[in-house]
Amino acid sequence: MTQRSSHAERAVGPHRVVVIVDENSNPFELGCATEIFGLRRPELGRDLYDFRLCSPDPSTLMRDGFFTLTGIAGLEAADAADTLIVPNRPDVEVPRRAAVLEAVRRAHARGARLIGFCSGAFTLAEAGVLDGRRATTHWQWADAFRARFPSARLEPDVLFVDDGDILTAAGSAAALDLGLHVVRRDHGAEIANSVSRRLVFAAHRDGGQRQFVERPVPDLPDESLAPVLAWAQERLDTPLTVSDLAARAAVSSATLHRRFRAQLGTTPWAWLTGERLTLARRLIERGESRLEVVARHSGLGTAATLRALMRRETGLTPSAYRRRFGT
Repeated sequence: MTQRSSHAERAVGPHRVVVIVDENSNPFELGCATEIFGLRRPELGRDLYDFRLCSPDPSTLMRDGFFTLTGIAGLEAADAADTLIVPNRPDVEVPRRAAVLEAVRRAHARGARLIGFCSGAFTLAEAGVLDGRRATTHWQWADAFRARFPSARLEPDVLFVDDGDILTAAGSAAALDLGLHVVRRDHGAEIANSVSRRLVFAAHRDGGQRQFVERPVPDLPDESLAPVLAWAQERLDTPLTVSDLAARAAVSSATLHRRFRAQLGTTPWAWLTGERLTLARRLIERGESRLEVVARHSGLGTAATLRALMRRETGLTPSAYRRRFGT
């Protein structure tokens, strides 16, 4: 398996993901990490990751005393991680333990990839690895984060931030978005879609989408975007426009924009482009080598447009992406 990030890959075995669990850690984000990186994938015929939990203590009391975690590795397991997921806790004003912060610093110094879910950004910042780096955290802690860590470049209104070897996600469900983004980055769109299907979760929400999405109880008639999204996904190879989507939904373009912003946190055109790019990546992974054919069947138009979007989204040219993820 090949990594896009700069850290060195271990010579044998799958990429090793280690999660540090500390006192008062949030169970939900721990569950997200376990679900995405820890489960066996018999439908894929191989394991994507070598997954472990570790803790500074033999017995770790989880958030609000809901349960106690025992029987996991000691903190030394963090020193073998290719990717280290740091603790996130609701008590952001309480300093993290020195042993945990030192483990994060050691991992960063040797080139491991670091991930912080939700308030995990506080752990990374306390360790000193976010100085001058882009990051996000839950919107309710944005002001506190800025006040304590002015050297970090906080992006408070996005789902997640990929800053190369350091990745951070906003609250709770955004951990799933970032986790799937990491799988996509490591293994390609086809594998990420397989994982998302098993999760029964949206295959791709761009990290730049807003954290806070208004979801009022709709008045009748139903204003859900699901029917128009499904209709568009079956026609990505056609020259669809925002006006076409609005006409299908029987609303004005302005109303469609408002619904996309409220329900998905993005614009109709950004969503459509993202869906087309995901389809293009899957076509490349499945062996299509003619860029003009990929561009046409994915609705991106030209090979030049495909190249530009692939480089912007993945950091790779289509040919480099094919070498890395193609069958």
